[in-house]
Amino acid sequence: MYKAIIFDLDGTLIDSLEDIADAMNNSLVKMGYAPHSVEAYKKMVGNGAMKLCERALENYTDYNEKTETLCSLFSEYYSEHCTDKSLPYEGIPYLISELKNNHIKLAVASNKPDGFTKSIINQMFPEDSFSIVLGKRQNREAKPAPDIILDILNELELSKEDVILAGDSDVDIMTAANAGIKSIGCTWGFRTEEELTAAGADFIVNSPEEILEFI
Repeated sequence: MYKAIIFDLDGTLIDSLEDIADAMNNSLVKMGYAPHSVEAYKKMVGNGAMKLCERALENYTDYNEKTETLCSLFSEYYSEHCTDKSLPYEGIPYLISELKNNHIKLAVASNKPDGFTKSIINQMFPEDSFSIVLGKRQNREAKPAPDIILDILNELELSKEDVILAGDSDVDIMTAANAGIKSIGCTWGFRTEEELTAAGADFIVNSPEEILEFI
């Protein structure tokens, strides 16, 4: 039995795609670029804010010069609108409650900037739902590097065999592999079951409730 679960945030715990799309599209338009469809952002997210900005601009020849400006505008807008439309996925609040009732430690590991990650968790979930919440921080490599997972393991004082990572993208599955822990691919998020399987997910679940069956 696992003693802890580490969750990805966007596409795993919460459906945040519209807020991300709104913030990026607002910023793109301000800079004179065309917006993208909400659906298109499913393929852009997952590797942090800077990579998201690069992908939003990749069709333009001057994107290298504009990425930092776009990232600044995006962060400014998103800081004020990050929970306008975002909500936990159906079944997630029940899952979190049941895991807590069964004394499973819970953590969040996101490539979203640390401040945004903590703010969103505080607004979306009851206090003390998670033992530790970490986003992208300075001097720590983003997922799929294992840094964030190793920091969580150290904080919770748990071995790798005691912990499993749940996420919706190949980035999460690769992160788990790089950290030496097992992984759960969650199909309700932004990416496909095929991507999760190809990345080497140890388990595939189609609803949050399925996680309870083997934890």
